[in-house]
Amino acid sequence: SAECTGRAGRGFDGIETRLGSLLDRLPALQDACRNFMRDAEEIACSRRMNSLTLNRHTEILEILEIPQLMDTCVRNGYYEEALELAAYVRRLERKHSSIPVIQVGPTLPLPHSCLTVPMSEVSLLPQSIVEEVRQSTQLMLNQLIQQLRTNIQLPACLRVIGYLRRMDVFTEAELRIKFLQARDAWLRSIQASIPDDDPYFHITKTIEACRVHLFDIITQYRAIFSDEEPLLPSEGQTLNEGAIFHGWVLQKVSEFLQTLERDLRRGVGSRLDSLLGQCMYFGLSFSRVGADFRGQLAPLFQHVAAATFKKAVEETVEKFREEMNSYTLISAPAVLGGSAGVPVPAAQPGTLQPPMVLLDFPPLACFLNGLLVAFNDLRLCCPVALAQDVTTCLEDALGEVR
Repeated sequence: SAECTGRAGRGFDGIETRLGSLLDRLPALQDACRNFMRDAEEIACSRRMNSLTLNRHTEILEILEIPQLMDTCVRNGYYEEALELAAYVRRLERKHSSIPVIQVGPTLPLPHSCLTVPMSEVSLLPQSIVEEVRQSTQLMLNQLIQQLRTNIQLPACLRVIGYLRRMDVFTEAELRIKFLQARDAWLRSIQASIPDDDPYFHITKTIEACRVHLFDIITQYRAIFSDEEPLLPSEGQTLNEGAIFHGWVLQKVSEFLQTLERDLRRGVGSRLDSLLGQCMYFGLSFSRVGADFRGQLAPLFQHVAAATFKKAVEETVEKFREEMNSYTLISAPAVLGGSAGVPVPAAQPGTLQPPMVLLDFPPLACFLNGLLVAFNDLRLCCPVALAQDVTTCLEDALGEVR
């Protein structure tokens, strides 16, 4: 029994030693089990995520291909589809802005690993869907505005402005200004293509271009934008949007009058009456849009007609002086003898004929012919307001001859 007791005691001592060793190792085992469970949960979560990704592969791929599809639609002119894609991406941005591939790239700080990337490779870093779609939207905006700078018709104008309104990048006033700026750039390009060598050709082509194209632009503007006063004006609205259009029309009329004045000063010959008729017709056509500028044409043509008449009279007086310097009375008898047999044409009733005795004095006859030519040119475009100026100019010329 003593031997059995000793063996039992030694057995209990061994058990106690091993139990103490086990208790010392249990915390490490617990930590290892916890780590294993955590890793197992992460692996299981990752596996579930991979399985879900695999099951939703088609939907995810469609979302990732939105920027490429958006760019294709914009470059091929499918603006309706592009606007739908942009609206869908905006909804994604609001709902899932925390997802890195969707959220806006520039608003996120670069990872520390990207700080070591060379600047030449920064552009190769992936961009977010929202950022790429915004770049395509900017391209679409530029294309739409560029279309307004071409010879675009009213239906196409309506579509373009409709797209711009749906993009919601401009206020109503800004949209009107952008439209007028783009159409004005197209009109200026047409005017710049007109040859400027011949003043008459340049101003006639300018009148035709302005009358046709400017009237089309005004028609397009009035069909797209409404200048009627709203029944309930919005609070804080201080900008009169109708003044934008009227200010632009006044600017174009002012530019045309400046061009007309410049070409008239350069000289249009004896076609002043034809030019006046074209300008009056141009002003009459603009009266239908409330921009009748015919009253501003009279001073321009009056000044040119007076200057042309005065120049012709001065040249006639100068020519008379030159002929008088070389004229002698020695040849007068020959002239008298030669003109004795010339039959005098009968004057028609109500007309005036210069006396035939002027043929005896060639310088005076040439002087009279010069005055008659000046009056014939003035007759084609003779404003009533020139009566006093013409009288004064004629009196001065006769005073020089006397």
